[in-house]
Amino acid sequence: MSDPVRVAIAGAAGRMGKMLIETVGQEPGAVVTAAIERPGFEGLGRDAGEIAGVGTLGVPLGDDVAAAAEAADVLIDFTIADATEQNIEACRAAGKRMIIGTTGLSPEQDARLVAATADIAVVKAHNFSVGVNVTFKLLEMAASIFGDGVDIEITEAHHRHKVDAPSGTAIGMGEAIAGALGRDLREVAVFGREGHTGERDGATIGFHSLRAGDIVGEHTAMFAGPGGTCADHARRPLALQLRAGCRARCALGRRAGVRALRHAGCAGPEGAVLRSGGWVSGRAAHGCRQVCGWRIEAKR
Repeated sequence: MSDPVRVAIAGAAGRMGKMLIETVGQEPGAVVTAAIERPGFEGLGRDAGEIAGVGTLGVPLGDDVAAAAEAADVLIDFTIADATEQNIEACRAAGKRMIIGTTGLSPEQDARLVAATADIAVVKAHNFSVGVNVTFKLLEMAASIFGDGVDIEITEAHHRHKVDAPSGTAIGMGEAIAGALGRDLREVAVFGREGHTGERDGATIGFHSLRAGDIVGEHTAMFAGPGGTCADHARRPLALQLRAGCRARCALGRRAGVRALRHAGCAGPEGAVLRSGGWVSGRAAHGCRQVCGWRIEAKR
């Protein structure tokens, strides 16, 4: 029987981090061996399992990213952009793999991630829900069918604690649509509208963000044309997204490179390309299915 995969959790005392600790504990073949938080956090030294409400794990909460990387095979990072940037460098130095669900990375931070993947393997996704990744594929199909004859608007709603907007999932939806239409999302995205905006440019893709209460995450892509409107909705249960994120570790080989979630099981880093600040499916991926998330689910 093979040894369990040793997992480090970044932001372990946060909402996502505590759910990740619980989720990893439910995964056969995986064990939490390190948990980190920001320097000065008042809970440093406490048992990470007790903080997460899953019982004692014997893993003290620390703030040394380098030490956490050394104690693990893979680091799971669903934190904030600046923290993720530091974690990437620590994992690169230690030669350890990463699963990144952090959204809101700047182009410069994405570039540092690309540089790091020369040495380590990374799975990065706007959203780790298999269903949402299927939605990305369906949006590509819808955009190809509707073509340039419709106006496209994307709305998303999240809980009041989310710090970036629009959400990574909304950006992923926009990238899927823009890619299918041969557009560069960086050039056609419009984020909110106010005042006298003039007539709508048909080539643009609009984004609108709502923040309220404890909404987990709701997304809608609207294709509106003369005489009719079609909308595709995606609502993700957070626990399912985190379970998919943990299972993505099964598809992380020791070969360096970066994979989008849909191509995490592919042979090499050619399975993903960077477009408009997010990782999306690569057309040159070899031997993968249309939506590789299914492969991740099948790997146990």
